[in-house]
Amino acid sequence: MEEEWIAGKHSVIEALRSGRTLNKVWIADQAQKHLTMPIIAEAKKAGVIIQQVDKRKLDQMVPGIQHQGVVAQAAPYQYAEVEDILASAQEKGEPPFLVLLDEIEDPHNLGSILRTADCTGAHGVIVPKRRSAQVTATVSKTSAGAAEYVPVARVSNLAQTIEELKEAGVWVVGTDVRATESVFGNGVFTGPVAIVIGNEGKGMGRLVREKCDILLKLPMAGQINSLNASVAAGVVMYEVLRSRKA
Repeated sequence: MEEEWIAGKHSVIEALRSGRTLNKVWIADQAQKHLTMPIIAEAKKAGVIIQQVDKRKLDQMVPGIQHQGVVAQAAPYQYAEVEDILASAQEKGEPPFLVLLDEIEDPHNLGSILRTADCTGAHGVIVPKRRSAQVTATVSKTSAGAAEYVPVARVSNLAQTIEELKEAGVWVVGTDVRATESVFGNGVFTGPVAIVIGNEGKGMGRLVREKCDILLKLPMAGQINSLNASVAAGVVMYEVLRSRKA
């Protein structure tokens, strides 16, 4: 497998702190020293090669990504298994809290969802292998390093995975603008739960929707009847956290 790029100060330093294997770190000559010193210290601690280069070199390495003067070359991202995510929750003595993404295609949305998943204590994120954003340099950058801490599992069939989660005692909650019940004040989030976020344009697929135990919606008070996928996911994830802390 090919090596991968990680770009941005937060993404690179969290990759180092998490123990991910990095082959080399490049830092722009023009980068502010007080911002790059912690990265240099972590890289030296991990025995990672550091090279100072012109910013234009980094622009060529990760075109189109705001690298903030820091780029790293890493071993391929290691996806998790769904069973490992459930086992991790059990080891922590917590009811599983998973986020299932039904064909989320924008890597910025995936990165934002991973960042919020980390902040709200989700045990992992599950994405389809096809027609879905995967963990890339853009996702890592947008997640501000959370991609190094939140396990991501890839599955061939999301509907089948939902069935397997239900058999494991996980309550599967779909988010749908056509649902009649609100996500707020609902008692489903305190136990084992997986929330499903649909595609940016068409929402959840029919089969995935039918497999959900319950469909909930975010109440809307304005003229627009839906939120950006990552924003909607964030609201629901924080409702899970609020419910569990109440």
